[in-house]
Amino acid sequence: MPNLTADFHTPAQSCRFFVHLKLILQYFKPLIPRDTIQSIIDVARIDEVVGDFVQLKKRGVNLLGLCPFHNEKTPSFTVSPAKGIFKCFGCGKAGNSVNFIMEHEKYSYPEALRYLANKYGIEIEEQEPTPEEKQLDTDRESLFSLNTFAQKFYTRTLHESDDGRAIGLSYFIERGFRDDIIQKFQLGFAPTAWDAFTKEALKSGYAEKYLIDSGLTLSKDGKLYDRFRERVMFPIHNLTGKVIGFGGRILISDKNKPKYVNSPESEVYNKSKSLYGIWLARNTIVAADNCYLVEGYTDVISLHQSGIENVVASSGTSLTTEQIRLISKYTRNITILYDGDPAGIKASFRGIDMILEQGMNVKIVLFPDGEDPDSYARKHRSADVQAFIATSASDFIAFKTRLLLDETNNDPIKKAALIHEIIETISIIPDPIIRPLYVRECSEIMGIAEQTLMNELNRMLRKKVQKGTPKEEQTEVIEPAMIAPPQEPVLDIADCSAQELDVIRVLLHFSGKMAILKIPGNEPGQVVETPVEVTEFICNDLRANQITFDNPTFQKIFDAYAEGVDNQKLPDDSFFLMSADQEVAAAAINILSPKYELSPGWEEIKIHVPTEEEDLEDTATRAIFSLVHRKLSALIHKNQVEMKELPSDSEAWADHLSRDIYLKKARNEISRRLGRILNA
Repeated sequence: MPNLTADFHTPAQSCRFFVHLKLILQYFKPLIPRDTIQSIIDVARIDEVVGDFVQLKKRGVNLLGLCPFHNEKTPSFTVSPAKGIFKCFGCGKAGNSVNFIMEHEKYSYPEALRYLANKYGIEIEEQEPTPEEKQLDTDRESLFSLNTFAQKFYTRTLHESDDGRAIGLSYFIERGFRDDIIQKFQLGFAPTAWDAFTKEALKSGYAEKYLIDSGLTLSKDGKLYDRFRERVMFPIHNLTGKVIGFGGRILISDKNKPKYVNSPESEVYNKSKSLYGIWLARNTIVAADNCYLVEGYTDVISLHQSGIENVVASSGTSLTTEQIRLISKYTRNITILYDGDPAGIKASFRGIDMILEQGMNVKIVLFPDGEDPDSYARKHRSADVQAFIATSASDFIAFKTRLLLDETNNDPIKKAALIHEIIETISIIPDPIIRPLYVRECSEIMGIAEQTLMNELNRMLRKKVQKGTPKEEQTEVIEPAMIAPPQEPVLDIADCSAQELDVIRVLLHFSGKMAILKIPGNEPGQVVETPVEVTEFICNDLRANQITFDNPTFQKIFDAYAEGVDNQKLPDDSFFLMSADQEVAAAAINILSPKYELSPGWEEIKIHVPTEEEDLEDTATRAIFSLVHRKLSALIHKNQVEMKELPSDSEAWADHLSRDIYLKKARNEISRRLGRILNA
């Protein structure tokens, strides 16, 4: 650790002190305490947080706007200031202030908390991390700092050195890149000298260890030299815009040197999890609900210059599952932009199959022969590029079928092989509803009976199951009968989900409110009104009847309320809405976000519409009785099934008969109190 009181006489020494100081501060970077997190959540107003990104208009007690997470023309994005939550009834996304920032800005949980703390002026007094966490943070921040330094060095060299301007900048200008685009992507140039960057980094106080770990510097026979020399430089960024690596392109023709050199993997750079341009594209991908996937750096840059920003590149590497899942965080739709080389397209089929395996939708745009996204964008106006991509996109499976069909030349053997290959692709799609649709489309394209293709699909699916495919990866076999019109759903007598939901709904909406119970008095016709808290009434009644919830999330919510009743301290809405258990929080948000509200127009025309809160005894009682009634029906059904397996003259059968009579009697009483008429 450097002496912080030392005098610094040179710019290099001052710069070195700055670097060390940054690492020292990062070394002691602590964690956010729970109390501070709660303070941030308490002060963050959902309408203000969302209002920074979405134009909201008042509708009743809530606010309404266009959803920022999917394209819509009619507003369905609702914000409830009273409950501190948002809910889109179009795409289903919901959450609190922290969830919104995480989803919209693609921040981690701590990053979202720090964003809100900064917005509301909350000072974060953080906790001390472990020594291991300190070292990991130090290493990562050192690499981030070094990569940022390298990017600025290469960018400065591009604009300020003779070689940079003559070689690098002229290359970018020849490609038609505007100054603003060159600055946007932080493009640069690596000097010709063997160790120009390494010397500058060491002079500025960066440790040799991190120079080598980052891959920016190589070591051989005790000597250090630059990995990138006389190349135009393309910085690679992570989701938050930090530089994690580089790609360098040589501009001279030399068979002994590779055209591109890329940074090796490091603590901050994992090639299989990185996509070039993702930091600039993520918000546009969400807005467009589509991601364009290209091959190289210049493809991304040229399309940006044409106004198409929802584009990323795999940077010349084979597409990985991690990269596909990264895109799936923002959209389920991928459009792959290809040049006109059929061989290259065929080589990428496996990568596209991987996209389909993730349940994503894939389209293909094929550029004219000799063109790629970069060259086409440079030769055409922005509007023409956008129009070409929009009108040329075709579904991948249909595209693949037509491409391979053209090569069969009506050869029966080749056509049979085509059928197997296409059906193999369809079989990896996880959605059992989408698979038959593709079978039907391919049947029309190939002129083959749909049933023939369906039989082959089912054969492949069965084969995968027989080979021992893990259960979570197995796909459901679609028998031909499943293509027939859907039948009426069969009622599952044991399904209590609707009744359980209603009980939890009443608890969440009316907890803490008083219901007036009407109890018969001692005198004939006398009715005694007794006030009781709704939560206490429901929890005690269900526990007395030993009723439990089949839905584990609902059981957790019920248990929290029951514990509150016992401790005489009921949890409020925020207890569930801000729960660390994401399933509990999601359930509470969905239940507390009604899609419809009662129009104030009814009151204006003097028509009173009764609400549940006006008769909480009836509301709570019906919720309880409905659940108990369904639980009794499930028990009766189970008991009768067991009776069928027993001899009618056995003692066990007689016990089941007695139980059947008792359960039906209890259910009939519940039915009577609910106002229902059911057969015994």
